[in-house]
Formats: sequence, structure tokens, C-alpha cells
Amino acid sequence: MLPYSTQLIEEDDIAAVVEILKGSHLTQGAKVEEFEEAIARYVGARYCVTFNSATSALHAAYDACGIGEGDEIITTPISFVATSNMAVALGAKPIFCDIKMDGNIDETLIEPLITPRTKAIVPVDFAGKPVAIQTIGALAKKHSLVLIEDSSHAFGSDLNGQKIGSFADMTIFSFHAIKPITTGEGGAVVTDNEEFARALRLFRSHGVIKKQLWNSDMVSLGYNFRLTEFAAALGLSQLHKLDRFINTRNHIARYYDERFQGHKLFFTILIDSTEQSARHLYPLLLNPELHCLKEEIFTELQNRGVGVQVHYKPIYQNSFYKERFGEIRLPSSELFYKSELSIPCHQKMSMEDALYVADTVLEVIEKYSHRGCSF
Repeated sequence: MLPYSTQLIEEDDIAAVVEILKGSHLTQGAKVEEFEEAIARYVGARYCVTFNSATSALHAAYDACGIGEGDEIITTPISFVATSNMAVALGAKPIFCDIKMDGNIDETLIEPLITPRTKAIVPVDFAGKPVAIQTIGALAKKHSLVLIEDSSHAFGSDLNGQKIGSFADMTIFSFHAIKPITTGEGGAVVTDNEEFARALRLFRSHGVIKKQLWNSDMVSLGYNFRLTEFAAALGLSQLHKLDRFINTRNHIARYYDERFQGHKLFFTILIDSTEQSARHLYPLLLNPELHCLKEEIFTELQNRGVGVQVHYKPIYQNSFYKERFGEIRLPSSELFYKSELSIPCHQKMSMEDALYVADTVLEVIEKYSHRGCSF
């Protein structure tokens, strides 16, 4: 089956990992720092701090800016649960803002949600498409809020030629296996703020600072959220290929755009000429007349070898959030969830694969179109 996204590991990636495995340090060596410096250069940030996952990176970023008990963050419900979970873990409350039909937070709806308890705005670059980060940044500055961009989908994306990672106070990236480059699991925070970088490094390593010889001091609460040396070696090797991987993803995405243009039963999310998307996902949005058939369409595509997925159930619809924060209704988020279907688009695919996916998607959707939904 063609997965909606997957890693591409080549011989030089394997060799880079093996070299570390044969060396003296599997953790806390020089390779992590080398990887961090390379990421910072790539996105145009002063500092990069890596973590063992993007979830850990989010946790550390929230802690670094002092988010805690009774605080609020404004974020999107169309994301993986980690975006809000890590704020909840610190005692904060996520305030969910509705989205636009490209999956990104609706920047025009943010300001009315700001209260004296608001500490940060946390947009997500859904599928790799950049949010309106400059508008959101101006809003954060106006209200003296921290801007934390969850760019777990968007490593390599840019806006007007400027890389995502150079706009917000802190930006989070993910290097999970299904992202454009991978360290297996892994994540990073990039920032221009020296104090944030210092706090992030402490948080990922037990809050401990080394002093002299064997002496050390725990100065704050922290965890073991460190990235290993062999993960960093893999990430560094992959980083050299990121632009190639993104070009492949965009080549496939442009082919889909052409094949699906003007379809009457679904539409796609177009990327503006001022943007580059890392194309972590390629979403289709089914028209309402197909919503009741989505499970059948999903199952048949899977049975035909097209590994579709759905991104995402609104976070507030999960049982944990209902029980803790009560019922919430956001119409665009719920419409998006009913409509969205992610199809394969990644660097391991050939154009023959893309042809098969497009042909199969069109055939299956047309097959079910005559049944429709009654309203």
C-alpha cells in the first residue's frame, strides 16, 4: 500500500548512523550541536535546540515562556493533540479558534478570544501551508503575547522566500518518520531569543547545569528530552536532501492539482505563488454530498492500495477535552473534518505512483457520487 507519507532512507543516511554507532558517544556528543547549527542556518534563526520529539519541543517552548496554571493559549483545533496537550500539561487552558478551509487558523477570529489570561498564540501550518504569520505576529505584538508557531508540518516551507522558522518568537519542527525529513522521532525549537534558548536547553536536560569537574547544579525543573547522536546524524544527512524531497513532493502535488482541477465533488488546497509548502500532506476536501459516504470511500481507497488518512478530528471533540473543558462547536473546523481526506504525496513516490493514486481517487469518488447524502 502507498502510505500518505513515509520516510526515504538512503545508503548515505545508513552510513551516517553506523559511523556514530561505531564511535564513542551515542548521546551528548558533538553531532547534536552540528545538527542544530545546520537547522538554524537553514531557516535563518540564531538558535536551534533539538528534542527527542516535537511534543517535547512544544512542552519546552511553553515552559520557556512561563505558561502555567491558569494561563490560556489561543490555538487551532485542527492539529495533532500534542499542540494543546503540552499546554494543558502545564496547567494552561487551550482556547480554540476556528479555521479557514485551507486548514489554517482564521487570523481574523483571534483577537476577540484574547483575555487577560492569554499568554501565547499558537498557530499551526497545516499540511505545510504557511499560516498568515505576519498578521498573527502583529496581533501578538500589539497584545504583548508570545507567538509560538507549530510548524511540525512545515520544515522547509517559506513565505515570500523567507523560511518558516524565522517569523515567530519560537517555532517548532517535527522530524517524525512521516515528515519531509526524519530522525525517527525528534523535534526542534528555533528562536532568536537567547533567554528562550537557554531555558529550552535546561528543560531538555533535567534543569541541570555543569559547573566544574564532577560538580553540577539543578537550577530548574526539567526532563530528559535529549536527541541522540545517531538520530542527529540521520537528521543531518537528511537535511542535505530536504530541498530535493520537497521538490519531489511539490512535483507530485502540482500533478494532482492539474488532475483534480475543477472537480465537482471535491476541491484541493491551492498554494499561493508567494508560498512554498513542504507538502507534508495533500488534502482533498469532499463536498457535503459525499460526507455520509466518506467511510466507504476511505475503505475502498485503502483496499485498492491508496493509503489515505484523515487530518484531523477537532481536538475539542476528544473525550479528555470534553470532560475537562466542556462542549465546544466551531463550524468551519467541523466542516473541514467531515470533508478532509489526505492522499499519498511524498518523496518515495514515482510519477507512476501518482498516476495510480489520481486515477484511483477519481474512479472511486465517481463510483459513489450517484448515491450522495440526503440533507
